[in-house]
Amino acid sequence: MRTEYTYLAIDLGSLIVPLIFSFHPKLLFYKKWAAFALSNLMVCMLFIPWDMYYTRLGVWGFNPAYLTGIHAGNLPLEEILFFICIPFSSVYTYHCLKLFFPAMREKVPHEVITLLLVFILMGTGFVYIQHIYTSVTFFVLSFTLILLTLFEVPWLPDFYFSYLVILLPFFIVNGILTGTGPDEPIVWYDDFENLGIRIGTIPVEDIFYGMLLLILNTALFEYFDRRFSKQHDLHKQSHTAVHAETMIESHTR
Repeated sequence: MRTEYTYLAIDLGSLIVPLIFSFHPKLLFYKKWAAFALSNLMVCMLFIPWDMYYTRLGVWGFNPAYLTGIHAGNLPLEEILFFICIPFSSVYTYHCLKLFFPAMREKVPHEVITLLLVFILMGTGFVYIQHIYTSVTFFVLSFTLILLTLFEVPWLPDFYFSYLVILLPFFIVNGILTGTGPDEPIVWYDDFENLGIRIGTIPVEDIFYGMLLLILNTALFEYFDRRFSKQHDLHKQSHTAVHAETMIESHTR
């Protein structure tokens, strides 16, 4: 494979299996594509400008040797696809795990996990506030977790469980992007803007940046999925009522 297709191959490789298995009769995830599309569009409206700004600041950047050369503003096409392909595969995984392991909701101590995360992230963000990638990511994720807790969303335990599972492919994909395998990193970072702590080649902040990206996609996905399900149920009830009324009229004539 030519190196300029490396990042694109990573994006599409993460998408292909969830895309195909969306049509599995036990999953039927394709019926939830509309909910995902709306949620992902809204999250992209936050993350893509954020990415563009950090790229302009030099917080991170991209190695042109692994890119097709197609750009939108200062972002390569592959980076934009990343914000679509990775959330799609992750929300698909969340959907599957929620479907097949419903009992995990009762076993995950989500209140304790949230409290620990907020405490650690807030504290670290304040101590290292001069590192923009660290502080902004940690603060925004902390506030997001606090809001979700205040709204008492029932799916948070499912998300924590799915994110734990997702971390394995996350380390593989992000490892390749940050230099595990290729001769040079596909995505590079200015370590002055982060803690300088790496798991292999991956900045530790990426774990929480990824969590923020996926929890926002999941939150909006759950919201739109419920809305669409209610609309479908109301439409079905209305259709049933009309059909029943028609049958009654035909029998009374």
